[in-house]
Amino acid sequence: MRFSSPNDEQDRVARSNVIEFHILTLFPGYFVSPFSESILGKAQEKGLVTINIVDIRDYAEGKHRVADDYPFGGGEGMVLKPEPIARALTRIAGRKRKNTRVILLSPQGVLFSQGIAKELAGQERIVLICGHYEGVDERVAHHLVDMELSIGDYVISGGEGAAAVVVEAVSRLVPGVLGNPDSPNQDSFSGGLLKWPVYTRPREFEGWEVPPVLVGGDHREIERWRRKEMLRRTRDRRQDLWKQVVLTETDRDLLAEIDAEDEDGGGYNESH
Repeated sequence: MRFSSPNDEQDRVARSNVIEFHILTLFPGYFVSPFSESILGKAQEKGLVTINIVDIRDYAEGKHRVADDYPFGGGEGMVLKPEPIARALTRIAGRKRKNTRVILLSPQGVLFSQGIAKELAGQERIVLICGHYEGVDERVAHHLVDMELSIGDYVISGGEGAAAVVVEAVSRLVPGVLGNPDSPNQDSFSGGLLKWPVYTRPREFEGWEVPPVLVGGDHREIERWRRKEMLRRTRDRRQDLWKQVVLTETDRDLLAEIDAEDEDGGGYNESH
């Protein structure tokens, strides 16, 4: 991770399996810890992900570098001005913004999903604009960005938290970032279903035991159990996802087993 200045020369060379993030924010210090640890820290060390933090105030004019102002029409709070954001975008990607996806993080945006993360993982350069206070001048949304994105139907103080979520979700889909290339395919939402329950040692804890199938050594049965639990969890917890699931004949057989278990109370309950 690096902190840019208006005098930096931006790298224009496209590299395979590498993605650049440029985050426009009023609070660059917010990202020091989350982008230096764990998977994201290692991805940057490998050169697979570049994260550039841009202070919007560096592109504001005047002695005090004012990047916000009062809203026209009155009201509470301050609104981020369009000029500093426009200047920063031009410096990062040029006026035509070739090979760049510009995203405004906003409560009014499209709901972020694993599908969007996969699509973004194929981009060369992503710019994330973090709103703050009462929001960003609407002309930014209408004329300077490619899409508005929301991470959920709730309100936080600014777009910095949302930017951290998007960067991590997208980065882990870049080839080479995760140690096991199949890991993303086993995550929740990757196939439209929630992930199965996972367990580790000890086999028994406080009287709660690991499902016998997981320690039996039959890999075919383990895979069958996992698929069954994915179906069970998604149907029970996320009807919004369940409505979109395309079931196979095997899935229907597994669901019949789940229904039978639920009727006689013989199914494995992970809360036991």
